Amino acid sequence: MAAPLFPANAHRHDPYRTFKFQVLIDGQSVAGLKKMGALKKTTETVKWRSAGDPSHERVMPGGTSYEAVILEQGLTHDPVFETWANLVNNIEGDAGISLRNYRKDIVINVLNLQGQVAISYKLYRAWVSEFQALPELDAGSMNTVGIQTLTLQHEGWERDTSVTEPTES
Repeated sequence: MAAPLFPANAHRHDPYRTFKFQVLIDGQSVAGLKKMGALKKTTETVKWRSAGDPSHERVMPGGTSYEAVILEQGLTHDPVFETWANLVNNIEGDAGISLRNYRKDIVINVLNLQGQVAISYKLYRAWVSEFQALPELDAGSMNTVGIQTLTLQHEGWERDTSVTEPTES
């Protein structure tokens, strides 16, 4: 018999939806967040052959790298993206760069349909490598929304195992 997908909610059979999530920067939820890229890591493979068995190739794990995460936010007056990007690269030059605060730990929460935190991840020592303040502007396009993007480099992530499955009714 297969293990239940949801131990606290044995009646549940469908996975969590991806449209209910929140990202916390400095403990504050990002306003107008539209989309977040996937958390992905890749471990290099190291191939080797033993002198006693040169006909068989063996494979072992090498270094692990983490892909950048892209956040998309609808244009708002919330300056969180721009403020953070300016900590890394400021128009004032090197003197405007904050070596103390430009790296941040980020919290990513996946919510259930009732809005309760169901799964949480921590992204460690993230910093802004790319910031798009304004999208391409087009006066002939009336049905589009302005989106800002932030590309984050980071040093890894892990699931917050203290967050347990919420009980649903």
